[in-house]
Amino acid sequence: MTLSRKLREPQERSASFAPQSQHGESSSAARAGARQWAGLAALMLPVLLVSIDNTVLSLALPSIAEALQPSATGQLWIVDVYSLVLAGLLVTMGSLGDRFGRRRLLMIGSTGFVLASVASAFAVSAEQLIALRAVTGVFGAMLMPSTLALIRGMFPADAQRRLAIAIWAACFSAGAAAGPLVGGAVLEHFAWPAVFLIAVPLLLPTLIAVPLLVEESKDPAPGPLDLLGAVASIIALGGAVWVIKDLTAHGLRTVAVGIGLTSIVLGVWFVRRQLRSTAPLLDMQLFRNPRFSASITVNLMSVVALTGFLYFVSQHLQLVLHLQPLEAGLTLLPGLVLMIIAGLFVVPARRRWHPALIITVSLLISASAYALVAVTAADASRTTVMVAFALLGIGIGQAETLSNDLVLAAAPPARAGAASAVSETAYEVGAVLGTTLLGGLLTAHYRASLQLPSGIPEALEAQARETLAGAERAAEMLPQNVAVQLSQAAEQAFSGGVVLTAGVGAVLMCVAAWVAWRFLRR
Repeated sequence: MTLSRKLREPQERSASFAPQSQHGESSSAARAGARQWAGLAALMLPVLLVSIDNTVLSLALPSIAEALQPSATGQLWIVDVYSLVLAGLLVTMGSLGDRFGRRRLLMIGSTGFVLASVASAFAVSAEQLIALRAVTGVFGAMLMPSTLALIRGMFPADAQRRLAIAIWAACFSAGAAAGPLVGGAVLEHFAWPAVFLIAVPLLLPTLIAVPLLVEESKDPAPGPLDLLGAVASIIALGGAVWVIKDLTAHGLRTVAVGIGLTSIVLGVWFVRRQLRSTAPLLDMQLFRNPRFSASITVNLMSVVALTGFLYFVSQHLQLVLHLQPLEAGLTLLPGLVLMIIAGLFVVPARRRWHPALIITVSLLISASAYALVAVTAADASRTTVMVAFALLGIGIGQAETLSNDLVLAAAPPARAGAASAVSETAYEVGAVLGTTLLGGLLTAHYRASLQLPSGIPEALEAQARETLAGAERAAEMLPQNVAVQLSQAAEQAFSGGVVLTAGVGAVLMCVAAWVAWRFLRR
């Protein structure tokens, strides 16, 4: 063990137990210097990339669908498989980072992410792209727990850590919101494969700067790696997310019931094993802290709201309002800016108001964004969408910043990677649920309510029933009068689905606000 690590680890361990001042600051915690802040800037590049990658396909999906001709289920898999794999692996990767080095895992993940993303740009079929997106998810799972855990060690002083986490959360939320804007800008000048090459300019500086600016950190006494527990967590998490996805796409099926029961059994076994273990992959005792559990719930529901909103709004802007990809992305720009500002503003606001109050109000603001879309969906203009996303951005930016700080503050520094992994798992499961639950609900309503005009060939009829994009493609091959009828019917069915989906999103945000108010006030 190096001298610098010997000096750093006691400092990390003391951060959670240092005497508190009247403002909640750790009075004895060392303050970070210029090198730590420069290191934070380097760590934000992979954060931006992973979050952008969650939503960059929102605007690229119509182009990908036209080129690779996936089914409606295939379209969802192209978007969701990345987050599904991430969600299944985050707990294991967070524990690996605690044991073998968080910076080391970050470097491996960055290298693999670049290579898998470049390979995705050359996919020639929907199945190939889905497989490569899954591989990208494996390496993405190495990035996120590492960045948040490294921040926990770099900024032991409460005020600085809170600001660093605010920047981290702002970058994550901004990246998710900027995905459509980035995708639109790229698609304005290049074909769809270019959206996967965004990883190269973002991660190459990371590979150079992180070894120079960020010191390695890990659990000083990690214990052996629980391989059986790791496998169980991967199957349980991945299986549970797959079942939710399959239920929304196909309804209740025998295979979904079987996989769901398997996931439940393995999940229960995993929890019992972790409670008995002296070196658990996931410290289940953390969940006994209501602040920790409620904050994780807020994270989950916030990302559901963000990704679900982007999923249907990006289609509305392009396929209903017929905006170009860049125009659609620019429509979301004010909300993106407000999301960043709100995430940073909440740091000083935290000193004046209780976090439970701030988070509750923030989630209710997000609910109002969904309510606005639900009321105006059939006639939602570009301005309406812009205002709705601005409200959503303000709410999400504040709620995610505070909830992440509460998650990390509740965990001992030695288990920062595991706690970060839980938070990140909530993020990625939320990303899957946003597109799977809300997107699946929208698709189901669209198919059930679509009234096709007569005179459409059977092959084009099947294509039109798949998705709104499929209906628009089918309309291009029909006589003008039939094409107009088909487009109007498809847009009407889609708008009805948006009303239903937005209503559900508003209810989910209200439930999350109740959870925050109920459990974070103590």
